[in-house]
Amino acid sequence: MKMVQAIIRHEKLGDVKSALSEIGVVGLNVTEIQGRGVQKGATRQWRGAVYDVDLLPKIKLETVVDDAIADRAVDTIQKAAFTGNIGDGKIFVWTVDLVVRVRTNERGEEAI
Repeated sequence: MKMVQAIIRHEKLGDVKSALSEIGVVGLNVTEIQGRGVQKGATRQWRGAVYDVDLLPKIKLETVVDDAIADRAVDTIQKAAFTGNIGDGKIFVWTVDLVVRVRTNERGEEAI
């Protein structure tokens, strides 16, 4: 099993969720986060004062998938989140040793 974590733009969340659903990935967690990378923030103006915002709002999406569809899930997220601009995000993948469904005590791939 693989944990797929994606940091994406807010406006691409709907596209990514729909695309993942089309390939059979329905379980996911979404968190609003702040971060910075190559984008390095932005300069804003409020009431005449100029200030720097070095942490930008992003969405962190996490899902656990079977090894057989992990690459497909990554490709799907990448295509759905793509705008071609700096700040499109990143995707991280790592191995998950165990998943347990609390309600039924199912373990492994049955618990996904």
